[in-house]
Amino acid sequence: MAPRPYWKGYLKLSLVTCAVSLTPATSDREKIRFHTINRETGHRVRSRYVDAETGKPVADEDEVRGYETEEGKYITFEDEELEAIGLDSTRTIDIDEFVPAQSIDWIWFDKPYYLMPDDEVAQEAFAVIREAMAATDTVGISRLVLSRRERAVMLQPRGKGIVLWTLRYGDEVRAPEEVFGTVDDKKVESRLVPLIETLIGDLTKPWDPAMVQDPVQERLKEIIESKQKKRKKAPARKKKEAEEPEPPDNVVSIMDALRKSISQEKKKSR
Repeated sequence: MAPRPYWKGYLKLSLVTCAVSLTPATSDREKIRFHTINRETGHRVRSRYVDAETGKPVADEDEVRGYETEEGKYITFEDEELEAIGLDSTRTIDIDEFVPAQSIDWIWFDKPYYLMPDDEVAQEAFAVIREAMAATDTVGISRLVLSRRERAVMLQPRGKGIVLWTLRYGDEVRAPEEVFGTVDDKKVESRLVPLIETLIGDLTKPWDPAMVQDPVQERLKEIIESKQKKRKKAPARKKKEAEEPEPPDNVVSIMDALRKSISQEKKKSR
């Protein structure tokens, strides 16, 4: 069964408009989630907001958003004030500019969604916009309100649809120079690079989603199933901790280590 659309609205480019729907491209529905339970009663524990000073519960109508200007002092905002500074239309993706598809670095990408036509009438206009971006190798830049927050978005043609990426804002991305600037630009021995290339070649495989499966989730499912059946399992035996090897008498060079790694990988492949 296809997932239900997360958002419905319109895609607009100049005078071309079509109805579209948005569906998250990723899902954490299969992730195991835990609730906090009262051990004595078996009931769920409910959290409530309390005043940090008085300790008394705060009613929903008394909760407002606040920006701290100095310690203990806040400027408060009502929901209507925050909504007023958002987009005029929260239901239209108006593409107002395009950029080369390869010009946006991956670090700006936040969350992906699938964008598709919402009815038969919209299919032709949607296809024209999609194919034109693919032909010019460009992506569209627009803005959209999701979960009451205005987001910059990128529209990228893909197959029969369009992938819409929410983009991080400029103040959310650190310049690499801030971090890498402290790393010394060490020169590498030219003879080491070919060995690394050989090792990479031996370890290269076709991409498979199984490479990123979560073993913890699988183990949790097994435990939950076991508890549901009320089967008593013998306590798992702890693996004997491997003793730390004694440091070798002679320091092994990077070259020797690489040669040994490549030799081992070739034996495995055989």
